Amino acid sequence: MNQTTIAGHLGADPEVRFTSTGQKVTTLRVAARVRRGAKDKDETIWWRVSLWGDQFDKMISYLKKGSPVIAVGEINKPEIFTDREGKPQISMSMTGCQLYFSPFGKPESSEGTHSSQPAQQAHETPAAMAETAFGQGKATQVFSDDEIPF
Repeated sequence: MNQTTIAGHLGADPEVRFTSTGQKVTTLRVAARVRRGAKDKDETIWWRVSLWGDQFDKMISYLKKGSPVIAVGEINKPEIFTDREGKPQISMSMTGCQLYFSPFGKPESSEGTHSSQPAQQAHETPAAMAETAFGQGKATQVFSDDEIPF
C-alpha cells in the first residue's frame, strides 16, 4: 500500500454522493502548495480526496470552501488531461482513510478562530480534536527560548 499525507485548503464545499448500490462517498477538492526552489516558484497541486462511508460525517459538517484540512490515504494512479489553454495537466487523487482539522490554517478573524468551524463539536473544539488526532493532547509545560527541552 502506498500512503501519503496532504495538507491544504478546500477549493469547494464537500460533495456527498451515493453509488448505485447505496454506498456513500464524500469528495473533497484540496489545494496543496508545493515549494519548488526559490520563493516565487510555489506551485499548487489539486487533489481529489474520496472518503467512503460515513465515518467522517460529524467532521464534514464543519468543512466548507477554504477550510484547512489534512488528509491521509492511498494515492490513486495520476490522470493526465489537457486544460482549456491546451496545456497538459495532472489530476491527483487519493482514497482517504484519515481526516484531520489542520492546526496550521490562517485565522479568518481577529480572535484566531476559523469562521468555517463552530466553537464546539460534541463538547470539543476543532483545535482540540486536531490535537487529540495528532496525539499531542494539551500542553503541560511551556518553555521559553532559554529553556529548550533538548
